[in-house]
Amino acid sequence: AYEISLGLVGSEMCIRDSVCASAKIVIVCIITTQNNSKFTLKIRHFMTKTEIRKQMKGLNTALSSEQREELSARIFNEAERLPAFARAKVVALFASLKDEPLTAPALERWSRSKRIVLPRVEGDIMRFYDYDPASMNDSGSFGISEPEATALCRPEEIDFIIVPGVAFTAAGMRLGRGKGFYDKYLSQPGFRAFKAGVCYPHQVVEELPADPFDVPVDHLCCGR
Repeated sequence: AYEISLGLVGSEMCIRDSVCASAKIVIVCIITTQNNSKFTLKIRHFMTKTEIRKQMKGLNTALSSEQREELSARIFNEAERLPAFARAKVVALFASLKDEPLTAPALERWSRSKRIVLPRVEGDIMRFYDYDPASMNDSGSFGISEPEATALCRPEEIDFIIVPGVAFTAAGMRLGRGKGFYDKYLSQPGFRAFKAGVCYPHQVVEELPADPFDVPVDHLCCGR
């Protein structure tokens, strides 16, 4: 069973799977002409979120060590040049997985002049704690290196946050890994930080399936 919504010429007709909500938008048909109640449709196929995640993981892990290091340096150099970063006293970063831009050099460099906080997953929520390289837990949730739960950073204390993602649009829409940790954190009352998304150039796509609770980033750093 599918839901079909029709619009005016030049608009989009979205076909959604009303049985499997997780399928999101499967096909978008653009109504190009209307003649005697007959419509000409231009059909575009949208990958599901699961398909996008699988494709991006393959592309990311296919990068050589040299490519990953070079692109990561470009990405975080771009973040450093942002005025919001220069003003920030408290910066939220993350410990990268193998399919993400390398954060270790930025962690080491930025911690010399700013208070750096990293995420820690606790049940179904995420909190940020002060970064201390000597006490990091390398076997944290989902295999991510996490800080000890000692010095909690409240959401309103963060001035600048680096946001990872599986894919982004140029306008800042983001697709995460599917758990919603960042969307929930960025939506908290009092959170005011400048949000900088980070990804490789091939992770920037024209469009993404979006939900009402998805939080866009303010700027995208992709190493181009």
